[in-house]
Amino acid sequence: MNIHLIAPSGALQDASIAEQGIQICREQGFNLSNLACLARQSQRFSGTDAERLDDLNHLSSIDPSFVVMAARGGYGMHRLLPDIDWDSLAQQVDRGLRIVGHSDFTAFNLALLAKTSRISFAGPMFNPDFTATVSAFTYKYFMDAMANKTIHYSVESSQILSQELNISSNRPGLLWGGNLSILVSLLGTAYMPTVKQVSQGILFIEDINEHPYRIERMLLQLLHAGYLSSQQAILVGDISGYKLSATDNGYDLQSALDTLRRLIPCPVLTNLPFGHCRDKLTLPVGAEASLQATRSGYELIIRR
Repeated sequence: MNIHLIAPSGALQDASIAEQGIQICREQGFNLSNLACLARQSQRFSGTDAERLDDLNHLSSIDPSFVVMAARGGYGMHRLLPDIDWDSLAQQVDRGLRIVGHSDFTAFNLALLAKTSRISFAGPMFNPDFTATVSAFTYKYFMDAMANKTIHYSVESSQILSQELNISSNRPGLLWGGNLSILVSLLGTAYMPTVKQVSQGILFIEDINEHPYRIERMLLQLLHAGYLSSQQAILVGDISGYKLSATDNGYDLQSALDTLRRLIPCPVLTNLPFGHCRDKLTLPVGAEASLQATRSGYELIIRR
C-alpha cells in the first residue's frame, strides 16, 4: 500500500519516533511518501500555516490510488479550514483518494462532509498507531476499510436499551462524528454538517482528557443545537484520560450518558472501539450505515 503522509496539526516532538515509525510502516509493507513533513516544526505545530495548508492542497495532484494519512493530532486544523481547496479534494476523492486520521483531524473529516458530501475516514494515524508495536486489531480494520466498499463491525458488549432495538438495513443512516470536543467546536460554522444533512444518522464520538461533566455539557450543546433528537443512534467510543474527584460524589461517565438517555429518543450505545485507544476501528465518515442492536451488543454494516 502507498501511503502519503500529511502533517496539518501538531509536530512530532521526537525525531526517533518518526524514524521508528518509518521502519515499522515499511515492515507492514507500506510505501511512504512526503516524509519531510515529519521533521517540520513551528512552535507547537508541524510547520507554518502555509506549509501545513500546502500538505492538504497538494493532495489534488497526487496519485489518487494512494492512501493519505495524518501524521498525528494535537491542534492546528482549524487555522487551515478557510483556505483548503475543497472542490479539488472532492474531485480526488471521486477518483479514489482515501484520507485517514482522527483526533484534531475530525475537523477535516466533518468539513469535507459539510462542504462536499464526500467520504473520508476516521482511523489510525502515523503517530501513535504506527510508531510502536502495531495493534493487530487496528491494522486489520484499517486494511479492511481501505480495500472494501462494505464493512461489517460487531461489538459484543452489554448495552443499556429501553427495549430490544432492531434497525434494519432497509433504513440506513449517515455515519458521522469523531472527537467530541472538535465536533462541538465546529458548531455554527460552515465546516459543520447541517442538522438536515445528518438527520436520521448514526453519530459516533470519542474524547480524551475531558471530565464526564464536560462530555455531558458538549452532548447537551449538540442536543440543544438540534442534532441529537433526530439521530438513529449514538455510539460512544473511548472516553478516557480524565480523573474523578470527591467533588463528583458518585457522578461519572455513566451518569452523564444516563442523563442523555433520559433526554433523547434514540439509543446510546457504548464500547465502540474507536478513539485515543490502541485498538481502533476505521470508520468512513459520510458513508451509509445500518445498525442492529440488542442488549448484548450491536452490529454495524457500512457501505461507501
